[in-house]
Amino acid sequence: MLSKSTMEIVKSTAPVLEVHGKAITTVFYRNLFEAHPELLNIFNHANQAKGRQQTALANTVYAAAVHIENLEAILPVVKQIAHKHRSLGIKAEHYPIVGEFLLKAIKEVLGDAATDEIIQAWGEAYGVIADAFIQTEEAMYKEVEAQEGGWRYFKEFVVAKKVLENEKIVSFYLKPADGKKLPEYKPGQYITVKIEIPGERYLHNRQYSLSQAPGEDAYRISVKREDEGHPNGVVSVYLHEQLKEGDTLQVSAPAGDFQLDMTSTAPVAFISGGVGITPLMSMFETLATTDANRKTAFIHCARSENYHAFGQEIDAVLAKMPNAKYFKLNSDEPNGIINREFIQQHVAEGSNVYVCGPVNFMEAVINDLYALGFTESQVHFEFFGPAMQLELKA
Repeated sequence: MLSKSTMEIVKSTAPVLEVHGKAITTVFYRNLFEAHPELLNIFNHANQAKGRQQTALANTVYAAAVHIENLEAILPVVKQIAHKHRSLGIKAEHYPIVGEFLLKAIKEVLGDAATDEIIQAWGEAYGVIADAFIQTEEAMYKEVEAQEGGWRYFKEFVVAKKVLENEKIVSFYLKPADGKKLPEYKPGQYITVKIEIPGERYLHNRQYSLSQAPGEDAYRISVKREDEGHPNGVVSVYLHEQLKEGDTLQVSAPAGDFQLDMTSTAPVAFISGGVGITPLMSMFETLATTDANRKTAFIHCARSENYHAFGQEIDAVLAKMPNAKYFKLNSDEPNGIINREFIQQHVAEGSNVYVCGPVNFMEAVINDLYALGFTESQVHFEFFGPAMQLELKA
């Protein structure tokens, strides 16, 4: 437990962190990787290049300062991040290193304003917060290890099949190299693949949604090819052009808290943009086998007709679900955007709504849902990469 004086000091720094948080976390990552370049084998280089990791960490540190007297308030955020950490193979011994460089970054950016008293208070607070992450992640590791076929960090998988879905997306079917049974996963979850690319100094980790319902003998991921100059292009171009059937990858066990609520009987709506369709395919296919009569709307927007994927699979699911409808929009056509009127017309009141796509897309869709009376408990969304701050008007 933190003392009252420590909590007061940490809470008083919240306004400063709100202003300087991104600068602090940028300095933190720079110094961390200079001292411990081996950690670049864990962190996503693309998220670093785009500044998303720095922003996400700044948001988390700020939230911890605001809620330091009641850290249970940020428990959902802790669990979401812990899923990503468990998927990346983060270990307890990494936390003291992070704490050391975070405190040094606070001191470097704030200078004399970061008094010894403030640094000491944040050191104590970090210890409590780190312990919460360590305990949460250890419980997750043990849970997945206990499953039949489960494992703790990474395991070798073979590319059993490679399928072109459209001009930009390729699906990879991954099977355990040891032939053991695959652990079950929740519709909507993702895996991490660890990739060694020829000519690259460090390993690359990428988290990809599982794009088909659980119960198959392979994990399927569906990867969008990014431009070669794009930070994500290094990995996606390698997967598309060089990874062949029969090649191997290191894969984590499934993780993630963006999951289909299997207990609800409310209508369901899936709203996706671009490659954001992938986790929703897993959910959609699952409904077809577990609750085929559920009232369901699936709304998907792609750049053009050539960018749609999974057409035959969607038709097969629709054939099993008499109360399901699929709406395909192309943003290059008139009226091809998912707007408030479209949502109001096609999403039933009281639906549980699952949203995934680019950040700006999700912001617009979720704000429209809130304006139409949907509550935060009814709206679920997933970020590809670190959780960013959406501008929402709930």
